[in-house]
Amino acid sequence: MALASWKAFKFFDVSQVKLPDDESSSLFAQGNITCIASGSDNVFFGSADGVIRILSKAFKIVRSFKAHETGSINHIKQVQDTSLLVTIAEDLSNEPILKVWALDKLEKKTGIPRCQSTLTIHNGRKQFPVSAFAALEDLSQLAVGFANGTVTVIRGDLIHDRGAKQRTVFESSEPITGITFREGNITTLYIATTGRISTLVISGRGQGQPAKSLEETGCGVGCMTVDKNSNDIVIARDDAIYYYGLNGRGPVIPMEGPKQSITIFGDYLTVLSPPKTNSVAKTGVFRSFGNARADDPFETSAFTILNPDLKLIAHQETLSSRVRHMFIEWGDLFIITTDNKLFRYHEKTFQQQLDLLYQRNLYVYAINMAQKRSVDDLQRNVILRKYGDYLYSKQDYDTAMQQYLKAIDNTEPSQVIRKYLDTQRIHNLIEYLEELHDHHRATSDHTTLLLNCYAKLKDVDKLEQFIKSPDDLKFDLDTAISMCRQGGYNNQAAYLARKHNEHELVVDILIEDSYRYAEALAYIWRLEPEIAYPNLMKYATVLLEHCSKDTTQLFIDYYTGQFKPRKDAVIVPNAPSSEGIGGLGMGIGMASTAVQNLAALLPLPYMNTSAVETPASTENQQTTLSQAQIIETEADEPPRKYKIPKPRTAFSAFVDHPQELITFLEACLKSEQLSDDDKVNLYTTLFEMYLHMANSKTRSGNEEWEVKAKRLIEGKDIPIDTSNVLLLSHLENFRDGSILVREQQGLRFDIFRSYTSAKDTPGAIRALRKYGPEEPQLYPAALAYFTSSPQILAEAGDELDFVLKKIDDDGLMAPLQVIQTLSTNGVATMGMIKKYLSTTIEREKQEISNNRKLIETFRADTASKLKELEDLQTKPAAFTATRCSSCGYQLDLPTVHFLCKHSFHQRCLNAPPEGMEDVECPIDAQQNALVRTLRKAQEESAARHDLFLDALGRSSDRFGTVSEWFGRCVMSVPGVEQ
Repeated sequence: MALASWKAFKFFDVSQVKLPDDESSSLFAQGNITCIASGSDNVFFGSADGVIRILSKAFKIVRSFKAHETGSINHIKQVQDTSLLVTIAEDLSNEPILKVWALDKLEKKTGIPRCQSTLTIHNGRKQFPVSAFAALEDLSQLAVGFANGTVTVIRGDLIHDRGAKQRTVFESSEPITGITFREGNITTLYIATTGRISTLVISGRGQGQPAKSLEETGCGVGCMTVDKNSNDIVIARDDAIYYYGLNGRGPVIPMEGPKQSITIFGDYLTVLSPPKTNSVAKTGVFRSFGNARADDPFETSAFTILNPDLKLIAHQETLSSRVRHMFIEWGDLFIITTDNKLFRYHEKTFQQQLDLLYQRNLYVYAINMAQKRSVDDLQRNVILRKYGDYLYSKQDYDTAMQQYLKAIDNTEPSQVIRKYLDTQRIHNLIEYLEELHDHHRATSDHTTLLLNCYAKLKDVDKLEQFIKSPDDLKFDLDTAISMCRQGGYNNQAAYLARKHNEHELVVDILIEDSYRYAEALAYIWRLEPEIAYPNLMKYATVLLEHCSKDTTQLFIDYYTGQFKPRKDAVIVPNAPSSEGIGGLGMGIGMASTAVQNLAALLPLPYMNTSAVETPASTENQQTTLSQAQIIETEADEPPRKYKIPKPRTAFSAFVDHPQELITFLEACLKSEQLSDDDKVNLYTTLFEMYLHMANSKTRSGNEEWEVKAKRLIEGKDIPIDTSNVLLLSHLENFRDGSILVREQQGLRFDIFRSYTSAKDTPGAIRALRKYGPEEPQLYPAALAYFTSSPQILAEAGDELDFVLKKIDDDGLMAPLQVIQTLSTNGVATMGMIKKYLSTTIEREKQEISNNRKLIETFRADTASKLKELEDLQTKPAAFTATRCSSCGYQLDLPTVHFLCKHSFHQRCLNAPPEGMEDVECPIDAQQNALVRTLRKAQEESAARHDLFLDALGRSSDRFGTVSEWFGRCVMSVPGVEQ
């Protein structure tokens, strides 16, 4: 692309720098500045008198020193991020002198910076000026080019003055116009002359080989530089600007006209050239080497700043005076003209540049600029939105939408949606809403709008493509399902719910919207037990209404622990016969229509698509689900383990379905996993349903149900609650039930009470004999009844003695309670209970005597132990044993005696002499350990008050229990010795 086609802008603000009224101002006025370098927040001026002047940001001279006694400083370099400065001075009568200065180190005597090293640059004693100079940042290698076509490379440690070697690496008949390094795995030196561009490897692989010609066209002095971002070499010629890499020429920027110098300034390339009208005709060689006369004050210069990446001109102007020097520092570009003026070129802010582009509607440039500068997404999207708004105003709706889509992450969706609500642009709106969902930025309102758009266009394919996308959920699921249901797309709603495992919604859609009860039941039967149960209970009534048999069977399977999620096999039309599918053949003829319809609607849980394969011999056959047959398969695997609910939770589902409830109850009673409570509930409810059916059927049927009810009452181990049976029998006028309950199930206490209420003493005695062993509390009641009146006492006869003996043997009442019961009515005499009282008193006396003997024995043992302890503490102990208690041999020293009268050789104890104080008698150690263990257990149990309270609650002799735990110190006070 020719430079004439590039857009030109004013991206730089140009201002003349006002110099301070001091030595700095006079320095510019004298015009004896020979070279300039910048870096480390300063500018360094070299002059013809060999003096270096350092200027601050305010262009005040902060330091100056005499760097060279003779010659003019024509080349200077400041090493970035260091305090090192390299200078080269020459006077053409001697060879050039190179010096390295440490600006942060001052000489004590002179106060000037320390010169780290001084080097005379050799050129074969030929008096030619230095025309080019380059150095690596670590100063390990420097290259100096001369006007006679010679290049000298200097290697060494110039920073610490440890010596350096020089070598002439290149010779040419044409003067050197430029030198630069390219660093990488190998270090390459690019050499430019007026007639060619050459490369020379000076370190790394290929070192020592002669220079290679890269281009048979050279360049002028100052027209060669390096782009540090890409390491490409940039060459300016009269026809264009060329980029060169290791392999040769790269991009070319056509730009006609002579060029004085080029410079890389950030992302920009500056080109300085005199206008064509002021160009002086010269020979080709002279023009290439010198470009223009140096001291013509009336010549003007054309100055251009290019952005090669964005293909734009960032600044362009014609200077009234020629440019003498140019340098870059503090983020700005500075130019010194021949009339001793200093101009600053400051880049406008990014936003200001964008505003300039916006004014000219150059949004593509703005987008490219933002991409080049790697701005954040928020700022980039602002540009895209503005571009989209511009295109929308030009009625280019499709292209505008593309910009809105690119900026979708940081754009308020309503700003775009409002623009495209027109029916004619509904396709653009759909595209934007779909992208919102892809970026997971859609709200429920956006989902609603998108689905409405699909519905408006009646685009079922798009709708299905949207809801069946394979990626993660990118829209509000509830909203999408709700909109599909409202729009009548029940199949799509069910598919969407199934895809995201919203099983309850699937069942709800099948039942509430599609009225597909059989399909809903088939779906529930294919769910995991924990998921199937709530769905079954929620819709149990309606499923029993329309699919009573299958629903009842499902209830039976689930509540008996036999529930297994059903699986399905896909049978293709041309599949082999039943013997080829492993036992599935018998199920092909039993394929359920409901399952077939459901499989066509949405993928079933546990769908086994590989159960039956299509024969390989069939060519070009597309087998789809609608072409295949779905059959239910019964796997031999055991039922899934799940928590079986209480049977009573299912009773409410069978309202108005008594026959199905009876079938369910009878099936549940066959289960072996029922608890006692469950059995009571099942039998009671079944008994109620038998009675209910007996009253609601014809006479012949009535007898059948009554027989079943009687069997329940007569049956063994049938835990029907007696009160419930009596109540139900009364409500249903089932007299036989009440009789059977009293005779066979028995309300023992009530039966006995009924006899005593009727004063039927013989009947009461019979009930006592029959039910007393199972109902011990009848004996205290019988005692009170037998002594309630003299007549009853007379009828009871010897039965009173039997009751008293039973109460005494089983401990049903305390003696005091018996006396209080007998004394209530004053009917019984002392003679009647004399035997009972004497037996009780003798037993108590014997127990008291035994306790006293035990107390005396404990006291004697305690006194003996206390006496033994006192003797051990106060009296000397004599050891008379002559043989070791362990080995049995004669005792010899060293000997260990224990107070328990056992003596041992020290060697028999297997203990070091320094640890003898912790040694325990091995004979008594086991007994002592047992005592300590018992004591520790006693202390631990003393703190366990919960154990004491538990033992007290279970004990029949509570006083004895308190005494026992008192002996364990459970009632001791902490800190008080017992």
